[in-house]
Amino acid sequence: MKKRLLSVAAAAFFGVMLNAQQIKFEEYDLPNGMHVILHQDNSAPVVTTAVMYHVGAKDEVKGRTGFAHFFEHLLFEGTPNIKRGDWFKIVSSNGGQNNANTSMDRTYYYETFPSNNEQLGLWMEAERLRHAEINQIGVDTQREVVKEEKRLRMDNSPYGNLFNTIQQNLFTNHPYHGSVIGSIEDLNGAKLDEFKAFYKKYYVPNNATLVVAGDIKPQQTKKWISEYYGSIPKGTVTPKNFPKDEPITKEKEVTATDANIQLPAYIFAYRTPSNKERDAYVLDMLSSYLSSGKSSVLYKKLVDQDKKALQVAAFNQGMEDYSIFAFFAIPMGATTKQVLQNDIDAEIKKVQTTLISDEDFQKLQNQYENQFVNTNSSIQGIASSLATSHVLMGDTNLINKEIDIYKSITKQDLQNAAKKYLNSNQRVIINYVPEKK
Repeated sequence: MKKRLLSVAAAAFFGVMLNAQQIKFEEYDLPNGMHVILHQDNSAPVVTTAVMYHVGAKDEVKGRTGFAHFFEHLLFEGTPNIKRGDWFKIVSSNGGQNNANTSMDRTYYYETFPSNNEQLGLWMEAERLRHAEINQIGVDTQREVVKEEKRLRMDNSPYGNLFNTIQQNLFTNHPYHGSVIGSIEDLNGAKLDEFKAFYKKYYVPNNATLVVAGDIKPQQTKKWISEYYGSIPKGTVTPKNFPKDEPITKEKEVTATDANIQLPAYIFAYRTPSNKERDAYVLDMLSSYLSSGKSSVLYKKLVDQDKKALQVAAFNQGMEDYSIFAFFAIPMGATTKQVLQNDIDAEIKKVQTTLISDEDFQKLQNQYENQFVNTNSSIQGIASSLATSHVLMGDTNLINKEIDIYKSITKQDLQNAAKKYLNSNQRVIINYVPEKK
């Protein structure tokens, strides 16, 4: 009885936490098409100003890859009102922090300042959008920065090109077959006018979503937004009509080499639906059941009990147009690829034919409720979630509703998704092996 009372108390506490996590926001469009999302939280004296541009690596053209990520670096070079090299100095000297990141689908910039510098953050992001400096000095400087990043993160890092190898083999027609960082040869070959054209095409207000979250006074914030962003001219947004890939109906096996590894990795990858679809949430939960934490089924079997694998994982990479579900395993000792494949296939077969236990299902539900609370526990996290929900998911209020989607998923849904998407004729097997000396 005592245990039951404790669990009820815990559930009640979690219910309060989830209700407290309801994120209130206001959204509207400026006349130039820029979407604005405001979230007021006066509990701490900080404000995050963030802008998400709906341009990522998939928007690049063949022969000129890497532009979206390159601009993540280039647009810190300055503006007519921010001298080259001063961006980070201005932020840090005013008690702030900032960063940017790029994916296949979007590019995201943000500053977090003490709330008495909210106006500064809004002005800086407007400067970036209105008239960023695109000149040869900046291009040459940032090209070297990107080269070094590629060397460190990919070319000289163990398994650094593994995810790109998955993309190259899962996608043929859709531009997800490329990589976010792109080709250095393409960046080297690009002329200054091409960088200017990319900026003019994609860095327009009607391709951007501005989020201001934190200790704000909405009416004052709106005045600053109107002043700094309202007069920026509207651009022409190109429709995103990307070629689609035919369904995979026959198992394909490829081999890739990596000079930086001593142990092979084996990947079993599946092309799955867009992260806008409910099945993407189901597959995300299924990947957690299979390999999230040391108590997950794959880790317990292959790493802990049988000691056949040094590492094993199932991951679901959600993207705007398609997603990727993949199993990853590094063998232990003399374990062969076939042994790992057989064991992974056996676990897939189990979830296809047998409902997971009530205990495992409840653990999954708890895990996602906890994840929901943690994701939106900071102003920066809330700003990112609001922007992502609007730009990539088409519904800003998903910041509040996503937990309900996960809570609606049943054990039968998990089984159905495994049966629908994780069949051997729908996958690409990648043997990612050491390069022979």
